[in-house]
Amino acid sequence: TKVRMIDALHRRGRFAAMTGDGVNDSPSLKHADVGIAMGQAGSDVAKDASDIILTDDNFASILNAVEEGRRIFDNIQKFVLHLLSENIAQACTLLIGLAFKDADNQSVFPLSPVEILWIIMITSGMPDMGLGMEVAAPDIMNRPPQSKQGIFTWEVIIDILVYGIWTAALCLAAFSVRMWGFGDGNLARGCNKEWSEEIKDCELVFRARATTFVCLTWFALFLAWEMVNLRRSFFRMQPKSKKYFTQWMYDVWRNKFLFWSIMAGWITMFPILYIPVLNDVVFKHKPITWEWGIVAVEAVLFFIGVEAWKWAKRVFFRRRARKSPHLTPLEQIPEQP
Repeated sequence: TKVRMIDALHRRGRFAAMTGDGVNDSPSLKHADVGIAMGQAGSDVAKDASDIILTDDNFASILNAVEEGRRIFDNIQKFVLHLLSENIAQACTLLIGLAFKDADNQSVFPLSPVEILWIIMITSGMPDMGLGMEVAAPDIMNRPPQSKQGIFTWEVIIDILVYGIWTAALCLAAFSVRMWGFGDGNLARGCNKEWSEEIKDCELVFRARATTFVCLTWFALFLAWEMVNLRRSFFRMQPKSKKYFTQWMYDVWRNKFLFWSIMAGWITMFPILYIPVLNDVVFKHKPITWEWGIVAVEAVLFFIGVEAWKWAKRVFFRRRARKSPHLTPLEQIPEQP
């Protein structure tokens, strides 16, 4: 009977977990997607046929294990999504930036190689580790099982492209606005290699590069906080919250490793910008002043874009959940309005 129940569930495309302790339970334990045997009262045959042995024979431990597994799965998705979004943003910025030609018809980099390494290792790396320490979402046990698609669901793949392309567009806009909107557009020559006090033709390029670097740094740090939940607004992460901003400070401070990683990325940005030799010789940029206005406007646009995309996803998945009761697991649970 247990085997026939599992077959019936499989015909309906469902996952099946089976518990048992006796010898007669071994066929169903083997046939189920997840077989769980009792560790204390279970027979050796049942233990050999199962995937998991429940050492304390407490069914509550199964729920705790499922919750922990879903938390780990969610955090891996957040980690990968943030990391790949930043990589796509950097790649698009550099590739499209090849169109900027100097007096020698050589491409001028909107970001220097050392800036890229710094963002990958410090600005993105530490917050990514913080995302891996996130606690379980409040509604995590209300979800159906994850699909067999793994962490790269269509939602995650599209999110990577959207966040990466939006970030790259804003970075290129920051570089272009500083070069041509508030500058004469002189890309000079040799500005990818060195800075010379005698020949200050690279002043404009170095300041535009610094503006782009600060923008990308802020975007990477802000995106880490946005990744705490893939659909809910950054200003209302808690499902029971009725108003915006009510749980904002709690969500920011709750994961202290993530909080201090973002603070460290923000604080270390200033020595890189303003310490002589470190800025122009190593990172190939110069200190900025009024350009902080460009950074502030770009940061607001970044937040608006990410929040608008999350809102669109909430509306889309809520409508799909109403129309069809047989969606993939990630799409079945509607999020906040």
